[in-house]
Amino acid sequence: MTQSDDATRENQAPREPIPTLNAAILRINATLDLDIVLSEAVESARALTGARYGVIVTVDEDGAPQEPVFSGLTPEEEREQLAWPGNADLFEHLRTLPGPVRVANFPDYVSALGIEPPWTISRTFQGTPMRHRGVYFGHFFLADKADGEAFTDEDEEVLSLFASQAASAIANARTHRSERRARADLEALVETSPVGVVVFDAKNGQAVSFNREARRIVESLRMPGRPPEQLLEVMSFRRGDGREVSLSEFPLAEQLNSSETVRHEEMVLSVPDGRSVRVLVNATPIPAEGDAVGSVVVTVQDLAPLDEIERMRTEFLGLVSHELREPLAAIKGSAVTLQEEAPVLDPAELREFHRLIGEQADHMRGLIGDLLDAGRIEAGTLSVSPESSEVADLVERARSTFLNGGARHGVVIDLPPNLPRVMTDRRRIVQVLNNLLSNAARHAPESSAIRVSALREDAHVAVAVSDRGRGMAPEQLAQLFLKHVGLEGGEREGKRAGHGLGLAICKGLVQAHGGRIRAESAGPGQGTTIIFTVPVAEEAGSEAPGALPVPSRQSQEETTPPRILVVDDDPRTLRLVRDALSAEGYAPVITGDHRGLARILRAEKPALVLLDLVLPGADGIELMTEIPELSDLPVIFISGYGRDETVAQALDAGAADYIVKPFSPTELTARVRAALRRHERPAPFVLGELAIDYESRRVTVEGRRVNLTATEYTLLRVLSLNAGRVVPYDTLLRQVWGGRGYAGPNLVRIFVRNLRRKLGETATRPAWIFNQRGVGYRMPDPDER
Repeated sequence: MTQSDDATRENQAPREPIPTLNAAILRINATLDLDIVLSEAVESARALTGARYGVIVTVDEDGAPQEPVFSGLTPEEEREQLAWPGNADLFEHLRTLPGPVRVANFPDYVSALGIEPPWTISRTFQGTPMRHRGVYFGHFFLADKADGEAFTDEDEEVLSLFASQAASAIANARTHRSERRARADLEALVETSPVGVVVFDAKNGQAVSFNREARRIVESLRMPGRPPEQLLEVMSFRRGDGREVSLSEFPLAEQLNSSETVRHEEMVLSVPDGRSVRVLVNATPIPAEGDAVGSVVVTVQDLAPLDEIERMRTEFLGLVSHELREPLAAIKGSAVTLQEEAPVLDPAELREFHRLIGEQADHMRGLIGDLLDAGRIEAGTLSVSPESSEVADLVERARSTFLNGGARHGVVIDLPPNLPRVMTDRRRIVQVLNNLLSNAARHAPESSAIRVSALREDAHVAVAVSDRGRGMAPEQLAQLFLKHVGLEGGEREGKRAGHGLGLAICKGLVQAHGGRIRAESAGPGQGTTIIFTVPVAEEAGSEAPGALPVPSRQSQEETTPPRILVVDDDPRTLRLVRDALSAEGYAPVITGDHRGLARILRAEKPALVLLDLVLPGADGIELMTEIPELSDLPVIFISGYGRDETVAQALDAGAADYIVKPFSPTELTARVRAALRRHERPAPFVLGELAIDYESRRVTVEGRRVNLTATEYTLLRVLSLNAGRVVPYDTLLRQVWGGRGYAGPNLVRIFVRNLRRKLGETATRPAWIFNQRGVGYRMPDPDER
């Protein structure tokens, strides 16, 4: 063989894999599905180098390892690889190296690093980083060539070329996924917007899309069986300046091509049969090429709710005016009588007129006090001064005041002897009880007694006031605590109407204590029960009443106050919350930008998060699902939306509490204390024969103690604290295993299998732990069984 032949062979040798490399690059760039890209990449890496086994591990934008993708391993080998404790240490070592690493004896290599090798292990090993434009995307790990030989320089060179292309394909797939998510988020934001949104094609006047609120608004105008788009053929609208435009005479395309921008204009939309709806309209033309209008975005806000608010305001003012005029008339009449006829009146009549003046003056003072309290609640400036109190003392004070005021109803008190002390402003809670007793007396027959009872509910005590009156329809219960609703005054029984403030003030006072209030009724004729909660005071031997609840994982010597992360785009709210938390000894961390929320959570490690429900470009409830770290913490939503449906949606998503703006500093800190207490010291969990005492870490089945490892107990604790909800694999991996890169769903399945065996159940006949295939695991809610 000549020297020229040798040179020719050397030049050809590196080029032999090029067709295979090109084919591999084409395969991974043929799709933008990230899962397929990763699977194709690790398969192609094996094919290019002749490796028996392959693993690809990527990192996210923050550098955290993601779940590995395997190739060539059996399911059992994958589980063993995931369970190997050295995974994380080896990955951290390799990612710090400047380039690829190739070793002929893998056990000796990891042993030299101080890592214990797995018991089933390959001999030869090739590790290659994936980088694109200087950014690290992850690593290829290949082991054991099929021919039994060691990996070569050529393998390393080809794999390095392929790794850079794989990183590029992963970057493209992630960008595509981010764009799809952003588009989906935008579509969801528009679809769920409380304002109607309609997009028109300016060329033909056709509606391209209606969101949910727009469809609801036009539903009252739509002809049965016909789509809302057909309304455009017959609808007319009267503009704010009085002009009326009929779309049957002037096609919508002509109107849209005028390029007119409409801002906050009231219009009345109507159809020929006389039905109409009053709306607030904004219209924005979107230009196409040149000066032509391509589309028009129209937002429509239904003004009917505002009309209803105005009607309720007028009705409320009328009620208050009536309430003020009546005692004023009585005072004036008595004063005039005393002034003009005092000489002819006997002493008993004089005393009666003076008594009447004093009584009516007290009535006016009470009414004015209610109005002031209502104003403070609306402005969020109502404050309370909680102190440790006995529930029995509060109830007895309210009962005495009620009976001494001339009440004709008896009051039956039914309190258990072991009720804990509660944190309350005594004067304010007695005021709540007095209002509830008076409300019950207005609606109950005089022959029936009013019942006051109480019981403990986790970190609160629930107090109930029940009457045997005419009851209420279920649809009225949600409106009972609204300020302007005239349900309180007894008009249903022909009695004098009240001013509609008592129950609204009760709600504000209870919420200022960090509690909740609700009404229950089985229906008309079945009586009504109003229940409110107040927080339990710290028991003797723990923190002093009102002290900060320090997370249990901190030692007694630590004095660092709990960090509270506050996320809100309103600077005034941030300032109010920061000052309130600081005054109570917390360490607030505030931000108005949700985009770095995951990073802030990892860096600051807050004990609790106060999260605005609506942020620019984001929905707080969606953030609960998109940012895994939020599910590990108690989250209290802050929002100006107080509708029951919104509150229920937030609580169903896993929120610890919900505060409606405006709120007082006292209410805010009371709710923070209660949420931290519930999170750190949850009540024991009982599901059938299974019992978990979190404080002593004791687990029993049918009274028999179950011995669990630390990981098994933590897994059971996470599942039970989320009872009633499916806990996804990634949440379990993060909360139980700390999100370490080697942990994956297979590891969770192994520990669940061991846990089930110790609890005495199987996967085919589960009693407590149920699998949601492909998602995670759940335990039933004890309250639903």
